[in-house]
Amino acid sequence: MEYPSILIEEAVREISKLPGIGKKTALRLALHLLKEKEAETKGLTEALTKLRRDTRYCDICHVISHTTECTCKTINRDLSVVCVVVDTPDMLAIRATGQYQGLFHVLGGVISPIGGIGPEDLYIDSLVKRVRESNGEIKEVILALSATMEGDTTAFYISRKLEDLDVKVSTIARGIPMGGELEYADELTLGRSIVTRTSYQSGLE
Repeated sequence: MEYPSILIEEAVREISKLPGIGKKTALRLALHLLKEKEAETKGLTEALTKLRRDTRYCDICHVISHTTECTCKTINRDLSVVCVVVDTPDMLAIRATGQYQGLFHVLGGVISPIGGIGPEDLYIDSLVKRVRESNGEIKEVILALSATMEGDTTAFYISRKLEDLDVKVSTIARGIPMGGELEYADELTLGRSIVTRTSYQSGLE
């Protein structure tokens, strides 16, 4: 596709790098921004710059935040349950169901030997430490990981790391299709999978 300006071409190239956005959509967005008032475009630019500059990760649950201090306990949450997810989009998807009121723990990925990602690259040790240092306050850990080989491998590894601690380890029900990612599951299915969660060990039998 030929562009009327190299500036448009550069904008389209950068915008199309975003997930789910092709060249045509990128072009529409670039032309839309060009037609907007300069203040609107400037506001978007400043918001994205601030996002990159000021975003932090909670030192305890590793959720994207504006501070490294955990804010989970300052809101109305069930402090006895921790739901383990791969990344922030999974947490948002589960929270959107309205079926879960507990805490979260973001792993930052899944174990993937092919991808060169091992347990030491994830926030697994901090999860174990979090449970151990809760002094029995955390009574259940829900493994809400995608139904993929990597997700199952990670869940198995975590269950082994927690087996010596006095905590129930459960997993979401298999309403999520094999190979499916949590963030793309509909809220009803995801909500039911949380409510009807089962013991992780019984799921291995």
